[in-house]
Amino acid sequence: MPEFLVRVADERGQIAQHVESARSVEEARERYAQQGLLVYSVKPKGVLGTAGQRQRRVKMEAFVIFNQQFVTLIRAGLPILMALELLAKRQRNARFKAVLENVRDRVRAGEVLSQAFEAQGVFAKIYTTTLLAGERSGNLEEVLARYIAFERISIAFRKKLISSLIYPALLFVLVVGMLIFLMTYVVPRFNELYTGLNAQLPAITLFMLQLGVAAQKWGLIVLPFVIIGVFLLWRWTGTERGGEFMDRVRLRVPMLGEIWLKYQIAMFARMMATLLTGGLPLVNALETSASSMASRLIAGGIQQAAHRVREGMPLSASLEETRVFPQLAVEMTEVGESTGALPQMLNSVAEFYEEDVQTALSAALSLIEPVILIFMGVVVAFVLISLYMPIFSLGAAGRLR
Repeated sequence: MPEFLVRVADERGQIAQHVESARSVEEARERYAQQGLLVYSVKPKGVLGTAGQRQRRVKMEAFVIFNQQFVTLIRAGLPILMALELLAKRQRNARFKAVLENVRDRVRAGEVLSQAFEAQGVFAKIYTTTLLAGERSGNLEEVLARYIAFERISIAFRKKLISSLIYPALLFVLVVGMLIFLMTYVVPRFNELYTGLNAQLPAITLFMLQLGVAAQKWGLIVLPFVIIGVFLLWRWTGTERGGEFMDRVRLRVPMLGEIWLKYQIAMFARMMATLLTGGLPLVNALETSASSMASRLIAGGIQQAAHRVREGMPLSASLEETRVFPQLAVEMTEVGESTGALPQMLNSVAEFYEEDVQTALSAALSLIEPVILIFMGVVVAFVLISLYMPIFSLGAAGRLR
């Protein structure tokens, strides 16, 4: 029987946490409510830990391969339980194998497949919602096949973006490493040389020497504080407020902010098309897509749109009122609604913005790479000139003598 993590408060206001075995969330909630306790939350408890803990998700490539094999076995006429048993035995990843075995045990105990996967706490909501849509429509194989196609396109798109960013990232690391080497090793050596000569140095050389000495002296002291600051910033961005703030900053970055927005719109449109084609209602599809978005700002806009659609407003008008979605995406959505071909139009939106992202990213990188190289050259030239100026002056003075 599935287990749930239940947070309750008694009549004195003391909050406690319990693990309860029940057939459903509603049953677990009802048991504690009948005891006169206030139930704060009921969450599934998976094999890898509680749902409240941050867990690593299964590697997407391996997960797509599992689903492809799962669909193949179901189409061949194998029962779901037997297919899970077979795939769990063949799974080499110990972590994923434990998850599949837990899913198998839950299905064997009478739990539906979507709830069994959701209880693990490591799968994206779009997947468990897709399973639920397939179970309700009685066409699990076709719905899963659409999900597999969606994930394959998403993985290929992400790989293209990552491969495009590798070279600029290496250049940036090279520039940072070069600056650290110059400031902490080269500049202090010149300081020792000029201190022994007792020569009068230009202001630019004095500035560079003082900067290098300070970097060598205080670098190791400041470094831990920098690391702690970066860690705290990373933790803060994981909160609702911090995530929204970083989203706003990211979207305001010239060129790159627009690319990030288009990428998120493409992912949203692709997810919506997959869920709607699988038979999920529009509001549920919006809520599922919102929970799967990387941008908290866009996810909040989608949640607002879902609320307006529930009240009877068209999807295109709801998206337009968020003031987050580009006008072209809104107009294409409106055409899809009016023609009754919303999933197909959303697929077209996704394809358009995916192509636009690749084109814009290529153009941005073609500008960023030369800028990094020029910046690196200017910095190196400035450091070398400031350090060698006294040597040139001393050499000229020696010739005049």
